[in-house]
Amino acid sequence: MRLITIKYFNRLTALYQLHVWYHHRYSPLVNGYIIFINFAICKQNNLFSYVVLYISGESGSADTVRDPRGFAVKFYAEEGNWDLTGNNTPIFFIRDALLFPSFIHSQKRNPQTHMKDPDMVWDFWSLRPEALHQVSFLFSDRGLPDGHRHMNGYGSHTFKLLNAEGHPVYCKFHFKTDQGIKNLTVEEADRLAASNPDYAIGDLFNAIANGNFPSWSFFIQVMTFEQAEKFRFNPFDLTKVWSHKEYPLIPVGKLVLNRNPTNYFAEVEQLAFDPSNMPPGVEPSPDKMLQGRLFSYPDTHRHRLGANYLQIPVNCPYKTRVSNYQRDGPMCMSDNQGGAPNYFPNSFSAPDCQPCFLESKFKVSPDVTRYESCNDDNYTQVCAGTFYSEVLSEEERRRLCQNLAGALKGAQVFIQERMVQHLMAIHPDYGKQVQSLLTKHNAEAQKNSNVHVYTRPTAINASAKM
Repeated sequence: MRLITIKYFNRLTALYQLHVWYHHRYSPLVNGYIIFINFAICKQNNLFSYVVLYISGESGSADTVRDPRGFAVKFYAEEGNWDLTGNNTPIFFIRDALLFPSFIHSQKRNPQTHMKDPDMVWDFWSLRPEALHQVSFLFSDRGLPDGHRHMNGYGSHTFKLLNAEGHPVYCKFHFKTDQGIKNLTVEEADRLAASNPDYAIGDLFNAIANGNFPSWSFFIQVMTFEQAEKFRFNPFDLTKVWSHKEYPLIPVGKLVLNRNPTNYFAEVEQLAFDPSNMPPGVEPSPDKMLQGRLFSYPDTHRHRLGANYLQIPVNCPYKTRVSNYQRDGPMCMSDNQGGAPNYFPNSFSAPDCQPCFLESKFKVSPDVTRYESCNDDNYTQVCAGTFYSEVLSEEERRRLCQNLAGALKGAQVFIQERMVQHLMAIHPDYGKQVQSLLTKHNAEAQKNSNVHVYTRPTAINASAKM
């Protein structure tokens, strides 16, 4: 049933993609390269990269609305393509892929009014407190980056890296902008949304066209398996970060974007990122969100672009030749691997298993069951761990509270109260500031209140439905 839920959502979003590209607002795809520094050896790889207005944006949405931005890179390596598909934040709203369809629905339009609905947004977030870290990040200044060149990129998930001897470690990937972090004020973002909705796209395209190639420094964090076993929280939790003090950033290389697309449809609309595309030496971790994406992304692409989407030029691994037992299907663009046998095993000259592509072994505990992680520690990192108390200045905290209250005020009061209780658990000052602003908003809203189409069922109605 859970797999059916994800597959249904994949096909639903694929239908959106045919018309509005999954309600995302894509920037121009840009070609570039990354230089990997490995001891004394420097190696350059070609790549495509994209940035995107993510989650609640739609086709035609302004580039300057408050929303996470996707940040993905497709490396054309000699061993095959590597798709590192992340965001401009190191965290996310949920840690369980099963919640993703419901999360996306809560951010889209109400099924009755066809309008964005604060009740839907804040009801979901307040019922899933693991979202608090990302919500706080989103409503801080970094929720409005000044174009795509002035934001960081993150793989976000925990991955595994293996050395030549097959020894694994866990890792996280970071792209730090060399242009410096720069954000828009709310007033600037609103003005640009009205006067220049393509602001971020134009900024990136023009910079590259003028030879001002943007770049990002590429880092990793590394955690050994032994450290992971003793870690104070789940190291695969997508709603939390690893401390840079405990696990410092290790420089790996530099990403440079130096060419704009020649044709938007060919190089952008047909582009497909698969987190499951990993060359030897890079593997997934037990991160539940990552495990879900390994299935969900290619499943969606097959429905949206066809069974042979990996043969489309922008998606194919042009630095190596693919030899497998996948044949036929609509829009085959190659020689279909000629007359080679299309079954395995066989006694003839067809590809055999390649040990270098086998996933490394790992241990699991003897008992496996479905675990509800909603009640894990969802507060510490947002407060003393780093964000609210240490990362943000007093003025930045004030703006965070203003931004969050300005969005939360549209939800029903009982949802506001539930959210404020979560904020109180993070830091009393956080909750008090937001509540003070909401009290003022609610007093003014009584004069001109919006209609709420959702109401809580009474006890009688609830029991009748059961």
